[in-house]
Amino acid sequence: MTGWRYMTGGTGLMLAGWGGWLLLQQPEPWRIAVWLGGAVVVHDAFLAPLVLAIAALAAVAGLRLRGVPRGSLIVAGSLTAVALPPLLRPGAVANPTVLPLDYLRNWLLTMVAIALFTAAHAGVRAVRHRAGRRT
Repeated sequence: MTGWRYMTGGTGLMLAGWGGWLLLQQPEPWRIAVWLGGAVVVHDAFLAPLVLAIAALAAVAGLRLRGVPRGSLIVAGSLTAVALPPLLRPGAVANPTVLPLDYLRNWLLTMVAIALFTAAHAGVRAVRHRAGRRT
């Protein structure tokens, strides 16, 4: 197990070094560094407290967010984070091939699909639980 840790850590350090080298090759590396710093700030100031607040509200409401519901929230949050740039900057662009899709509609459809999958899973579990209590 320890060997895997060292191998994974070494791979991570190599990839971080490669990323840093690629960053320095850019014409304006400070702009990318500011963007990455902004991502850390958004995560620490917004996303992490939001996740903790949702978990606290779920605990107060008596909900157990384990398994599929927790995974669904993680997937929905990750997809939202990835979709934020095109969602926050809608409208025409100089090159129509840059953002050719309707990102808001597709994001909403994906969120609905995640919610339906989670609800279907919860429904199947509830039916199984009731069936198990009757026998």
